[in-house]
Amino acid sequence: MQLYLLRHAKSSWDDEGLADHDRPLAPRGRRDAARVARYLMDEGIQPALVLCSSAARARETLEPVQAALGGTLDVRVEDGLYGASAAELLARLRAVAPEVASVLVVGHNPGMEDLAAGLAGDGDADATARLRTKFPTGALATIRTPATPWAGLTWGCAYLERFVAPRDI
Repeated sequence: MQLYLLRHAKSSWDDEGLADHDRPLAPRGRRDAARVARYLMDEGIQPALVLCSSAARARETLEPVQAALGGTLDVRVEDGLYGASAAELLARLRAVAPEVASVLVVGHNPGMEDLAAGLAGDGDADATARLRTKFPTGALATIRTPATPWAGLTWGCAYLERFVAPRDI
C-alpha cells in the first residue's frame, strides 16, 4: 500500500481578518502546488483515494493536483483533517477500506510531519534526514506501508521512499 502525505502549499497572511481556516494560498503557494501536481503526474502517482482538509489552503493545494491527475479521483474533503494531530490522522487512515491501495492526504503541520516521522520506522537515508529536519509547505512524503489492511497501520511500520519539497522539483 502507498501513502502520500502532502502538506498544503504556502498560505497567505495578507488579510489578518480572515479566520485561519479561510486563509488562501499565497502566489508562491499556487506556483508550488502546480509544481507538485506536475511531479505527481510525471511520476505516475495516481492515488485511489484523496483525503483533504476542509481549510481553504488545503483545498487550493488540491485543485491543480486533481486537475493533473484527472477527474476520476475519489476525493473526500473532511473537516476532521483540519488541525488533526498525528494520532487523529492515523485513526482516519485506519478507517480506510481495505481494498484501497493508495491514499493521498492533504493536510497541515504539525500533524503531517509527526505522522510521517512516526510511521517511517525505516526509509531512504536522505529522505528520512530531510523529513526529520523540516516538513515545509508543499512538501510530499511517499511512504510504503505493509501489505495489510489500513486498519493494521501502526507506528514505525512503514518505509519512507521519497521526500520532496517544491524547490526540489
